[in-house]
Amino acid sequence: MSARDAQIIANKRQLDLVKVAPNANPPVCKLMDYGKYKYQQTKKEKEARKKQKIIEVKEIRMTPGIEDHDFNVKVKSAQKFLKDGNKVKVTIRFRGREMNYTDIANDLLNRFAEVLKDDGIVEKKPVIDNKNMFMIISPKE
Repeated sequence: MSARDAQIIANKRQLDLVKVAPNANPPVCKLMDYGKYKYQQTKKEKEARKKQKIIEVKEIRMTPGIEDHDFNVKVKSAQKFLKDGNKVKVTIRFRGREMNYTDIANDLLNRFAEVLKDDGIVEKKPVIDNKNMFMIISPKE
């Protein structure tokens, strides 16, 4: 039908004439209450945003000379963060001459990842950035 006839029908029913497929030949239109449609769309978007899970990155800092007990405390904290669904950034800070012992720090980070292999996956392998070495562990799904 012609656009004029469709507009007359829409006016009689107090609805809007909305083009669904304007590029089709002939264009496809639909009779609807556009205000109500927009309202429902915003409600759906708001509901979808409520259900989103925001993932935070929690940071755990250590030094290359960390003792076993302190290491275990850091591991327990990381396990808690991973169970909550957050990513964990494990950082080793180097001070002074500790920069010469990057292999010790690398072993420490690998040991940390090995202990957490049941709870998380290494997302980013150990990387040196200035006076820090870090890796990122994400939770298993």
